[in-house]
Amino acid sequence: MSLRPKHLLLLQLLSMPPSSGRPRSRRRSRSRPHLIPVPEVLPPPPPDSAAANMAPLLAEIFPDGPPVQVRFWDGSTLGPALPVGSVTVASPLALRRMIWSPGELGLGRAVVTGDIEITGDIVDVLDALEHGATSHRLSPRAMWLALRAARRSGAVGRPLPAPPEEAHPRGVRHSTRRDVAVVRHHYDVGNEFYGLVLGPSLTYSCARFATPSTTLEDAQIAKFDLVCRKLGLHERRGMRLLDVGCGWGSLAMHAAEHYEATVVGISISPEQLALARERVDAAGLSDVVDIRLQDYRELGGERFDAISSVGMFEHVGDRRMAEYFQVLRAALVPTGRLLNHAISSVGDSRIGPRTFIGRYVFPDGELIDIGRVVLAMERAGFEVRDVESLREHYTRTLREWIANLEQHWDHAVDLVGPGRARIWRLYMAASAVGFTDGGISVHQTLGVRADGEGNSGMPPTRRGIDPNTSGRE
Repeated sequence: MSLRPKHLLLLQLLSMPPSSGRPRSRRRSRSRPHLIPVPEVLPPPPPDSAAANMAPLLAEIFPDGPPVQVRFWDGSTLGPALPVGSVTVASPLALRRMIWSPGELGLGRAVVTGDIEITGDIVDVLDALEHGATSHRLSPRAMWLALRAARRSGAVGRPLPAPPEEAHPRGVRHSTRRDVAVVRHHYDVGNEFYGLVLGPSLTYSCARFATPSTTLEDAQIAKFDLVCRKLGLHERRGMRLLDVGCGWGSLAMHAAEHYEATVVGISISPEQLALARERVDAAGLSDVVDIRLQDYRELGGERFDAISSVGMFEHVGDRRMAEYFQVLRAALVPTGRLLNHAISSVGDSRIGPRTFIGRYVFPDGELIDIGRVVLAMERAGFEVRDVESLREHYTRTLREWIANLEQHWDHAVDLVGPGRARIWRLYMAASAVGFTDGGISVHQTLGVRADGEGNSGMPPTRRGIDPNTSGRE
């Protein structure tokens, strides 16, 4: 996910979901009803306090003052105390990390170690910080002020070791071996942890909320139905479906249970694979759902009536995009359909190793412009028949996941440690900000492999595909 790096701020660190690198070109200006008006004059911090040392730097970044309260390790504060939440700089070590690694990587390390904390509604706090800042890059004056603040706070010293949660993948980017390593870094953190965050559906992709009262579980089922019906599984029972990047098997199981599909699900995460097979066995679906530890490049000559790729494409990358669609088209029978569900970014966003997401969340991830995705599918031989954005649905999905994590915080920390729990909370919150303001989006793109006569096998209208809008043509 691609958000603007506002160095030394607690926001735009990350955003992949999963998210990354490219600055956005536009800024927003909209009312913020959840924030009370900021007093025109706040009492100055005590002389020689941490807040007094940091005030010139924050004034450079926030000309109107910090939009939320910033607390420092000595108890001093800057900015208004608001119900929405606050930022705590718990240790001067946060400054040392940011001096040695300017920008979001140093800031991310400070968050992971707990030297910087966010309390309250983390999504709204990050959103408020974004709106309050005018500088998207650290100016020479701001860099000098940061160094001066660090010296006065006793933060100058040798570089600190990086948190152990960082990823340092080796080898050729998007080679099979490296892809396995980075996928396992993200997904093999424990199935129980994912269960806490994602809920019983164990689905790590955008849900689809039909109404404000729709629950997360019902919204995920609605997303499964939408995918299955776009693929035409309701038109003919017993179709053979390939689910690429099948996760914990939820979509595969849904297609088999509700559409009588025969499903092959593939994943390169051993932990996902083990639990997916357990769930399939427990549901009595082993005869119709086959979960494999397999890369998409290893499909061989198998053929399928339909292919779903949900939350997988972000790991493919621009370099492999053409090959990916060519492999999947070759695996389809004539009139077979592909549904590609993926996060996108205008102008593309390649997640680099100096970003928070690249180092801690999605190493090697890439968010490709939806226009280029459509073109790549067409060049591979697909006829693109439908493109739908679910951007707003991902904001709500992420808020639901954050609520799950915070509700089970102590258990999550017991499972994966405080550092990784902090990574996930911040990553999901900043991603929610990105989906809210349109910096990133998520699209479902439906393509079909027409037969030699140009027959697509597609229905004449969209009627019947989405049960929630069955009257739409």
